Amino acid sequence: MENIKDSVVICPQAQVIGDVELGEDVSIWHGAVLRGDTDSITIGNNSNVQDNCVVHCTKGYPVEIGENVSVGHGAVVHGCKIDDDVLIGMNATVLNGAHISKNSIVGAGAVVSEGKEFPENSLILGVPAKAIKEVSPEQIEMIRKNAENYVKLSKQYKED
Repeated sequence: MENIKDSVVICPQAQVIGDVELGEDVSIWHGAVLRGDTDSITIGNNSNVQDNCVVHCTKGYPVEIGENVSVGHGAVVHGCKIDDDVLIGMNATVLNGAHISKNSIVGAGAVVSEGKEFPENSLILGVPAKAIKEVSPEQIEMIRKNAENYVKLSKQYKED
């Protein structure tokens, strides 16, 4: 892992290994594991990977996470692309080659199958995951506020 920016917070119990690039104000929380050992992981500014998440890649399937993304507690993000302003719910799974477009929500416990792509503004739920409707402007604002709140919270950890 190279070039960790001063604004990044990685909790002591988290593991960040291999080819991992973290943007400004990224936070990696307790028990999270980011393994860039077989391909790369890139996480954009103001994004957070919450407690006990696994972010991993497979050769030919890097992980790309955009800006203002929250990866909820216990989620698995594997070899996929997640655009800006997305919320991945707790214990959700997003598999190789999947693409979650911007301003979307993947609900808690959802399983996004390999290679599945969703359009912008999707509310994605279920096993297997399906887009059930468009997210509202209020939900998009909630996604951004959630990411913003994690940036603020991470600053408190950095000060301690």
